[in-house]
Amino acid sequence: MKKFLQVMFLLFILIIGLILLRFGSALFQEGNPTPILTSIVNLELEKSDYELFSETNIHNKYVSDNTGIYRYDVIKGFMKEKGWDFKEQMGSGLVFKKDEQTIVVETRQYSKHYILWNIPKEVLS
Repeated sequence: MKKFLQVMFLLFILIIGLILLRFGSALFQEGNPTPILTSIVNLELEKSDYELFSETNIHNKYVSDNTGIYRYDVIKGFMKEKGWDFKEQMGSGLVFKKDEQTIVVETRQYSKHYILWNIPKEVLS
């Protein structure tokens, strides 16, 4: 029994170490990392393009893979499905237009592997 507990403790420490190596200092930059990490696991297991990890009255927050120079293609595709046309990139913001309305989708890098982005609620309605 004692040997089993030692092995379980060692596995737990190893898993925590791997998570810290994968995400480093980015792990706590958004506060509680549990919703983001859960969405990242779903993203990897389901092989989806993006996953919702937070929903408020103002915006929805998503996570997607950082694919290098094409990292914003997922966001552009998401917005295209909602009827919005990409206009330009201003820093870490992506500007979209629909009819006479313009919105900015904020993006930020969570780690070198993932990007977080906020979609305003008016896009989803």
